[in-house]
Amino acid sequence: MRRNGKAMLAMLLAVVLSFSLGLPPLGAEAGGKEDPALWQAVRPLSTIVSFMNTGAHPDDEQSALLAWLSLGQGVRTSSVIANRGEGGQNEIGDELGNGLGIIRSRELQEASRVTDVDLFLLSRKLDDPIYDFGFSKSPEETLEKWGEEVVYERLIRLIRQERPDILMPSFRDVPSQHGHHRAVAQLTLRAFADAANPKVFPQHLREGLTPWQVKKLYLPGEEGKETLRFNIGTVDPVYGKTYPQLGEESRKLHKSQGMGRDLPVEDYFVSLELVKSSVGDIKREKSLFDGLPVTLADYAADLPQGGLKKRLVRLQSRLDGVIGAYPDRREVTKRVQQALKETRQIIRLTEKSGLPDSAKEDLLFRLRVKERQLLEASAVASRVDVAVKATPSVLTRGSNGNVVVTVDNGGEDALTHLKVDLKVPGDWRVKRGSLPRTIQPGESRNIAFEVKVPEDASFFDPYAPPVVRAEVSYKLRGETVTRAAVPQPTQQTVAVLPDWGMRLLPEAMVLNTKKPGERLSVTVEVTNYRNGPSSGRIRPRLPEGWRAEPASEQLAFSTRGETKRVTFTLEPGSAVQPGAYTVPVEAVVDGRSQSLQVQPIHYDHIGTSYWMRPAELRVQAFPLELVPGLKVGYVDSGFDQVGDALRQVGVDVTFLDEEDLASGDLGQYDAIVVGIRAYLSRSDLLEHNGRLLEYVKGGGHVVMQYHKPEDNWSPELAPYPLQPGSPSIKWRVTDENAPVTFLKPDHPLLNAPNAITPEDFDGWVQERGLYFPSEWDSAYEPLLSMADPGEEPFTGGLLVADYGEGSYIYTSLVWYRQIQSQVPGGYRMFVNLISYPRVR
Repeated sequence: MRRNGKAMLAMLLAVVLSFSLGLPPLGAEAGGKEDPALWQAVRPLSTIVSFMNTGAHPDDEQSALLAWLSLGQGVRTSSVIANRGEGGQNEIGDELGNGLGIIRSRELQEASRVTDVDLFLLSRKLDDPIYDFGFSKSPEETLEKWGEEVVYERLIRLIRQERPDILMPSFRDVPSQHGHHRAVAQLTLRAFADAANPKVFPQHLREGLTPWQVKKLYLPGEEGKETLRFNIGTVDPVYGKTYPQLGEESRKLHKSQGMGRDLPVEDYFVSLELVKSSVGDIKREKSLFDGLPVTLADYAADLPQGGLKKRLVRLQSRLDGVIGAYPDRREVTKRVQQALKETRQIIRLTEKSGLPDSAKEDLLFRLRVKERQLLEASAVASRVDVAVKATPSVLTRGSNGNVVVTVDNGGEDALTHLKVDLKVPGDWRVKRGSLPRTIQPGESRNIAFEVKVPEDASFFDPYAPPVVRAEVSYKLRGETVTRAAVPQPTQQTVAVLPDWGMRLLPEAMVLNTKKPGERLSVTVEVTNYRNGPSSGRIRPRLPEGWRAEPASEQLAFSTRGETKRVTFTLEPGSAVQPGAYTVPVEAVVDGRSQSLQVQPIHYDHIGTSYWMRPAELRVQAFPLELVPGLKVGYVDSGFDQVGDALRQVGVDVTFLDEEDLASGDLGQYDAIVVGIRAYLSRSDLLEHNGRLLEYVKGGGHVVMQYHKPEDNWSPELAPYPLQPGSPSIKWRVTDENAPVTFLKPDHPLLNAPNAITPEDFDGWVQERGLYFPSEWDSAYEPLLSMADPGEEPFTGGLLVADYGEGSYIYTSLVWYRQIQSQVPGGYRMFVNLISYPRVR
């Protein structure tokens, strides 16, 4: 029971507008047991305001502010992200590139669910032009690589489609910002005027979109320029957390980036600068919502037609009544269905009204948003759940499957006139089982479907909508409710995969032309995705003059999911020339040929996805000198695969575990390599760093790869003080083609066992280096100098120092990206680094 009864409710309904001023939600004032799911569904009925936040990468969303707007104020909130973070690092696995993009896209989707934010990505497919190519200091470089016209057209399209009242980029266009952030900020600022200009991308108008004038555009505030500042650090009584804490709950799902903090309950001020407005004086506003119609009643005040005005005011009163009925689900259900009926009546009335076209379109858009919000509130309040499950979840071309749509009526009213449709690609065949017309309170019904996948069906696309969806409609209290449902993404992914999915282990190798007759060994892991037995063969398709043993391999499987491995030894021949070679691997299953790798990507917080790409072994042939008998220990951080790559070219590499670092014989190794950012992921390394330094002092050699300042790094971890630079934008060389100057051309590290030349820095990928040291002890000798265009050169990318009887190298160059991309110079130079004690 709510305290103070009907009198309190009436008073609260009178101040519903105060929601927009940040006062506590009505539900909390009304008392009673809190119901966050219901509150999240009904809260948006209080306002017609919409807000769009733009950013460049997954994790760029302004999470605390979005949580306050969406969960706290009920504002229809959207997040527009340009790329999928493919160029970043992975803190939970070894996926990079498109594999990492798949992970970060799913993390972004799950994070947006926490804050109830509509998510849109400008990047539409794998290898989209809007790709995270790595850190950029320049918005010009960013837009040149993305294609400015492509990015801007997609942004303008989304603004016209979603019609936000308020627009805000996550970052300002200032030199201290990432070039991707600056590019998105520039386009967002331009879009304020261009989205309303019919001459900009006129093809949108031919497709049915119309120009849209955003009302206000904000930038994140900075000292001396803020026009609005307000506190969102209060605890929301329904959710039991502050809005920054709710925002961090969403950020914790960006696990591949190590995001998310535990915040205290404290003041949290949002600072904004209003830089463009079409609704009033920029300098006089007191609220984010100044100058905007906050409710349908506000909107009605500017309408010329009396009848429509009255209906909108009455509808807002009904919507307020829905909110006021919280947390009584039965009463909310009753009021929602009444409001839904009235909303649809007003939509029909508006369609027939004499309003000017632009005013009619705007009102209809806002009313249809309210209709969707009411449908969601209806489903939550009436406890009607719809679930979709496919058996099996993995299908192949020509196969059959079963899909069950479960409609669970947990409410107190019967659902009548039930309709259930299964939405699949147009060329699939669907057969439905029996369909009940009514579902009684407390009853759950399963509606079964059989599906037939065509022989030419498209394979799984991680960025496409789910291939199986359900549309359910029913009448509740006399009004039709429609629902869309898909398989729960963290529990099931329905995918069409090849009969056999291959994994090449490894999928890229190097061939040393200094070793005539060298053989390459590649293992093909084959998984049967057909529902039952299958048989066929695997074979590599070789370049001219190459041989394989065996030439092909017959395989037979008895069950779905069964996996087998085949190893091929490739003989390129003694006359192979330096260059890049591609070896496709073909699977012929029951006479049907395909050549696809299928890499399942599974993490508990995002469920399962699949990264599909050509089954091609990439071979880079080049000359590489090795020191015979070199023995290397590798402290693996989990963030790179350099140790495995060194093994593949013939280096004796041992991966060092905690026991090795604590008490093992480190002196047996000519060199010990520490993986990137290992002090972050290896607490045992931090604990036993003293043994590493003693190893160097006694005659050993350490190659320390780059660390961020915050990776548990301290200057004393090195034998002589050394500090990675911060902020990162000032201490990196992002141009992968930046000229490299040899400061000590005669130094052994540049001459043995491989004679390094400027050509060894050709063909690098993504960047030269990052987190260059900002200061280091004079004991270190710098060997290389490089800089981005127009900037002062860095000399700390490769530092070497003698310490006791041994030596220590600290390097900020991104060797792992070069080695994992088979860049010849990356291998040749890194072999010199580990060979130093034997050639110095």
